Amino acid sequence: MSDLREKYLTAIADARDEAAIETLRVQAVGKKGEISLAMRELGRMSPEERQEAGPRLNALKDEINSALAARKAALADAALDERLRAEWLDVTLPGRPRRQGTIHPVSQVTEEVTAIFADMGFAVAEGPQVESDWYNFDALNIPSHHPARAEMDTFYMHRAEGDDRPPHVLRTHTSPVQIRAMQAQGAPIRVIAPGRVYRADYDQTHTPMFHQVEGLAIDRDISMANLKWVLEEFVKAFFEVDQVDLRFRASHFPFTEPSAEVDIRCSWEGGTLKVGEGDDWLEILGSGMVHPRVLEAGHIDPNEWQGFAFGLGIDRIAMLKYGIPDLRAFFDSDLRWLRHYGFAALDVPTLHGGLSR
Repeated sequence: MSDLREKYLTAIADARDEAAIETLRVQAVGKKGEISLAMRELGRMSPEERQEAGPRLNALKDEINSALAARKAALADAALDERLRAEWLDVTLPGRPRRQGTIHPVSQVTEEVTAIFADMGFAVAEGPQVESDWYNFDALNIPSHHPARAEMDTFYMHRAEGDDRPPHVLRTHTSPVQIRAMQAQGAPIRVIAPGRVYRADYDQTHTPMFHQVEGLAIDRDISMANLKWVLEEFVKAFFEVDQVDLRFRASHFPFTEPSAEVDIRCSWEGGTLKVGEGDDWLEILGSGMVHPRVLEAGHIDPNEWQGFAFGLGIDRIAMLKYGIPDLRAFFDSDLRWLRHYGFAALDVPTLHGGLSR
């Protein structure tokens, strides 16, 4: 028995990792370990022999278990000390500027647009990105035969075979938010609806997912003159110029009547966009007076209320303002691009402090 004690205490002291400790435990006090097998022999001994051998075996088993636990704890402490030495870091060191994050141009421009329209009394409205076919098309007076409802242009959600419920889509514009806002708040109302939208298109100026902001103002005496003033004030504030010229061109949108495309006077001298001067014109958004059927879908009486709506692409105006040539780079997650075009995290856009500091 003294041989077993000496054998295992020496082996435990020499163990270099927890795996070796576990192996020794199994060999010594496991179900088929040497000490466990010796204890089974007690049943074959005489009472006198058992009275002498039993306490000695129990004491040996307890001593071996204590040695195993102590060695395992010592190895764990040593491993922790080594890890702490390897992972040591002086938390008083200054930060690393190269690892500072930046604000994405889309987020920056969204904040700029929100600040401008908030100053004109517009609240921000939000809605789901997965919309019902009714909110995305029918409520906006878009007929069933309209090309925008074709599967080549719109992402329809999968439906199980035999499911005859109206389909859902990834919203193709943020105009459904206008319907939800009208239904929830009634008239009068002034809101903008920024957010992600989805269309099946991909090239230098189009991506399957992009960002829009739409505006809606409804009251009893609103006219196209109010729309023109709001857009002029927005363009001046966004491009940070004192004077702009807007050109309204007659167009057609199912959800507005009359409808107009809006151009701004600009020049491209030296490849740089200058707003408010020059002989060129640049289309930036679509607008018009809200169609009576759209008002009805929003639970607003078109005989008492009228209003205007407009929509523009956040990504597009970000490209124009900050000279970004390719829309696809917005979504490539290229750190070099983000560092070049990104904005400081603490520079929150405000009209009094500057939009694009």
